Amino acid sequence: MTALLKPSAVPSDALVAVVSPASTPQPDRCELGLEALRALGYAPQPADHILTRGPLYFAGTPEMRLRDLHHAFADDEVRAIFSSRGGYGSNHLLDALDLDLIAESAKPFLGYSDLTALQLWLLDQVQLPAFHGPMVAADFSREGGVHLPSLQAALGGQTYSVGAEEGMRTLHPGRARGALYGGCLSVLVALLGTPYEPHTEGKLLFLEDVNARPYQIDRMLWQLAQAGKLDGVKGIVFGEMLDCQSPGAPPELLDEVILRVFDQFRGPIAIGLRSGHVSRSNVTLTFGVEAELHAANQATLDLLQPAVIP
Repeated sequence: MTALLKPSAVPSDALVAVVSPASTPQPDRCELGLEALRALGYAPQPADHILTRGPLYFAGTPEMRLRDLHHAFADDEVRAIFSSRGGYGSNHLLDALDLDLIAESAKPFLGYSDLTALQLWLLDQVQLPAFHGPMVAADFSREGGVHLPSLQAALGGQTYSVGAEEGMRTLHPGRARGALYGGCLSVLVALLGTPYEPHTEGKLLFLEDVNARPYQIDRMLWQLAQAGKLDGVKGIVFGEMLDCQSPGAPPELLDEVILRVFDQFRGPIAIGLRSGHVSRSNVTLTFGVEAELHAANQATLDLLQPAVIP
């Protein structure tokens, strides 16, 4: 495995940039999130186009959003970059990303949902760990929206574990170890067949989504399998899968779908980890680091390496 390009740890009083690489956040929710960051000691610096509306559903043109993201990486005083929200649009930045600039100015870049496309491309191309974690308008804006122990451990350079308290439960028992990788399932599927498709093979895979019916989850997992993206996967952790139920269907339908799709899979499978689209307490995961999944009577995910240099 190629060595990770680990940024420096982020002090609790650090200057942090806030960018909108995809859609525009609601201004009131964005301000609440900025206030929450300040309450934690951080000094948030909103990007020029953080609240820009349009064209369409984007927070500015691709050039505007890319300029903000590049500026956040290039600014030596900025220690971490937080996304305001997801939505849609990060994919339009992929072909113009300045990978050399980002590699020279490595720093934690936090987000999930649509940001999965940017985060995994940076992990695959320059080995920058991906911080699958809370966003300003989506999570910091609401009380109890952020799982602080994992955020602070991830940014501070400590190893940590998550488990039943963070929603995890076992679907298929076993133990596996490998590089943690993944993100929003629908975004991973959307990248298939492009130059930016994810490198899932041999990884410990985390998959999550929101508002997808069980048959839609089935279809996306089938597509990943047919594309060879489940080959050699060592273990799988699903997220909370918020609102991924069919009206009137039994609550265990999604579990049954996953177990049917992976009926020949011999590795551990867990579900319920609150990271990404979640009801509360969004857990930060660091993709690229070595991790171990142990699924037994209880399920635990141990992140065995820090993603930053303490």
